Amino acid sequence: MRANPTESRGASRLCLVGVLTGLALTLSPLPANAAENASPTHQSDPTALQSAFTTASLEFGVPVNVLLSVSYNVSRWEQHGGAPSFSGGYGPMHLTRVDNARLAPRKDDETAEAGALDLDDPRFHTLEAAARLLGVAPEQLQSDPAQNIRGAAALLAQYARYTLGREPTSVADWYGAVALYSGSPEQALALDFADRVYATIREGRSRTTLDGQTVTLTAEPVTPNTDTAAGLALRSSASGASSNTECPQGVPCDFIPAAYSLNPPSPTSYGNYDLAVRPGDGLNIRYIVIHDTEVDYNGTLAIFTNPRSFASAHYVVRSSDGHIAQMVPTRHVAWHAGNWYVNAHSVGVEHEGVAIQGAAWYNEQMYHASARLVRYLAKRFNVPLDRNHIVGHDNIPGTSNTNQGGMHWDPGPFWDWGYYMNLLRGGEGRPDADPRNEDIVEIDPNFQTNSPAMTYCYTSTNCRDVPEQSASFVYLYTAPSFSAPLISNPFITAPGSRANNWANKAVAGQLFYRADHQGDWDAIYFSGQKAWFYNPHRVNTKSGRGVVITPKAGLASIPLFGRAYPEASAYPADIRPQALVPLTPYSIPAGQRYVAEGPFASDYYYSPTYTPAVEGSNKRVIVGQSLYYQVSYNHRFAFVRASDVDVVPAAPSGDGASGG
Repeated sequence: MRANPTESRGASRLCLVGVLTGLALTLSPLPANAAENASPTHQSDPTALQSAFTTASLEFGVPVNVLLSVSYNVSRWEQHGGAPSFSGGYGPMHLTRVDNARLAPRKDDETAEAGALDLDDPRFHTLEAAARLLGVAPEQLQSDPAQNIRGAAALLAQYARYTLGREPTSVADWYGAVALYSGSPEQALALDFADRVYATIREGRSRTTLDGQTVTLTAEPVTPNTDTAAGLALRSSASGASSNTECPQGVPCDFIPAAYSLNPPSPTSYGNYDLAVRPGDGLNIRYIVIHDTEVDYNGTLAIFTNPRSFASAHYVVRSSDGHIAQMVPTRHVAWHAGNWYVNAHSVGVEHEGVAIQGAAWYNEQMYHASARLVRYLAKRFNVPLDRNHIVGHDNIPGTSNTNQGGMHWDPGPFWDWGYYMNLLRGGEGRPDADPRNEDIVEIDPNFQTNSPAMTYCYTSTNCRDVPEQSASFVYLYTAPSFSAPLISNPFITAPGSRANNWANKAVAGQLFYRADHQGDWDAIYFSGQKAWFYNPHRVNTKSGRGVVITPKAGLASIPLFGRAYPEASAYPADIRPQALVPLTPYSIPAGQRYVAEGPFASDYYYSPTYTPAVEGSNKRVIVGQSLYYQVSYNHRFAFVRASDVDVVPAAPSGDGASGG
């Protein structure tokens, strides 16, 4: 490697792995007294973490706003109790320590194979490298936030000397070091990380962590010196490398095709998606469905490339760095939602993760990469950026009574919907022009402070409390009291406090009609009943917008459906009509009100067989005369026939009918 990185910047470039390897070999520990002088973070002092950033900044010469912003963009200043992320990152600075022994126990699915990792790659061992710089045991950097921050500061100082050839004299000159800290060898990811760090410096941040630490990054106008990253050999080929990819400009995105082939000897068995021409022939893209994989990235690719798995998604987002694999062209229908109607009208985006492990997977890199992708898709297909259209797999209804109870619950309670939707909108609010009103409530708990108690059965014999972490839902009760039972649902038998019990949880961004108000409690119409949730001073909601529907006058109740299929008379003679199966015992009783989206035309995509191409095949779109509304019925949405409902006015903001 070069002795002075600035000497031959125009002549040759070292690969990032080589840079980190070389740095790892040349790291020398600090004097022993430097480690001895570091004091641990005391959780009883809510300013201890802020002080640790200041102390490390002074000790290593790294600007405190650079340290704070890097930490915010890798962990949002969280320690996570010393537990690693799935990508092996520890502490507020996400220093990595990865080995197979650590990864293996994190698998909930014992049949899943571990992803192929080069465990000698120094990107997976920045914690050990930082520990060598400090002259302390690596375990100290795992458990002590102050030592974790010191180690990261020592690494950043080392990276800065490498990228600049000297000590930086301004905040702007740390750009290259920050790009190197990202750990990504891909230009788009490394520079996007550095850009986000500097954008955060310009904007400022303040929040209180889950363990009670209040941290503030004061905004400062600064323009980064991007030339300081010029000596890094960052790969550019992954960004738009294949003409097959449909990804936003500058986002690292590979095309790794999911299987589309027959499964011999059967002449009718095939996987893993259906050909289509979307949008077209009346088959519009209305939803973008957010999933998690429940296995690792490489395991997911293996599943989707095996035609006998009968599953696919259009995209897979990697947790460690936000890299995206497109696996199915968006014009085709991937098999991802467990509901053929939703599949036909949606793009599926899988995120490497395990729902019950939450923040161990759902990190800043993933959120930002996913948001850029989904924002691009939404603009391309005219999908509104709201929670009627950007939905979780856990919001998708079953198609009949037989499969409603078995529908998936990912991405789960720990996906930060509020933050994610804000990223999608670029910091702007919901773009509707309609006035807000008090009786349409949008669920909006403070993710940062909302950490309801939950349990989970990791195996049939291993049921225990879920470690406390932020969640995006509110519990729903049968009466305005914490001593009242949680509401229940005929399609799910898991006890009320189970994380995978979707029946008693209203999720951030969902819209419901406020049915009642008593003291600190509000009730909404949910699953055909009044469901109560704690909402003092409306801390868990904001007023919303939307169409309000109620059963048509004279009807005692109306049915709900898991798909918006046409009436039987719309089908041609050679295609058997799809049955309109009500989701009994679901219903909307007379007098109840729900927030709806629509109306829209009914349709069905007929795609019965494997075909080499759409053109000339028997694939068809059947469009009916029936109109439907989509309603937030409970945790999952459902469809009601427009002919069964009346649209009713809701009081504008300030004139709420329910008072309070």
